[in-house]
Amino acid sequence: MASLNVGNLGEYLREQRRNAQLSLRQLADAAGVSNPYLSQIERGLRKPSAEVLQQVAKALRISAETLYVRAGILDEREREELETRAVILADPSINERQKSVLLQIYDSFRRENGFEPGPESGVAAGSETGDESGPDVGADAASKPSTPSRPSTPSTPSTPEKPSH
Repeated sequence: MASLNVGNLGEYLREQRRNAQLSLRQLADAAGVSNPYLSQIERGLRKPSAEVLQQVAKALRISAETLYVRAGILDEREREELETRAVILADPSINERQKSVLLQIYDSFRRENGFEPGPESGVAAGSETGDESGPDVGADAASKPSTPSRPSTPSTPSTPEKPSH
């Protein structure tokens, strides 16, 4: 007998497939799984592997982590952490070093609040680019006020200001 969680996954997949206006056969082809197997997943008769769920999520253009939670592979808190990391890593407005530092700060805040860093915490963007900022950057940045990297130059002559009375 199928567990309730797997049934919930199947109903969710069917709903997502219909929202994407795909037939069962079209989704099976796009995901690279067999039509009968996908049908069994939707009906709650089969529990797919994480790999199959990832392929289906990609074909539906939805979060694989959401499917992992629905399938009971990942808990909700882990999904939220993974999605937070994914958003940071995907942000085109910050560079790789900034992404790495931001993830390190995120980990230090999680540790401070009693949570262990997630499975992706060691894979910071800076480690791929040869950034040598070190593991303490996040902790230091989280506990110290922000300071400019170079001294600012005043726009007026550097004479002491007189208090106005």
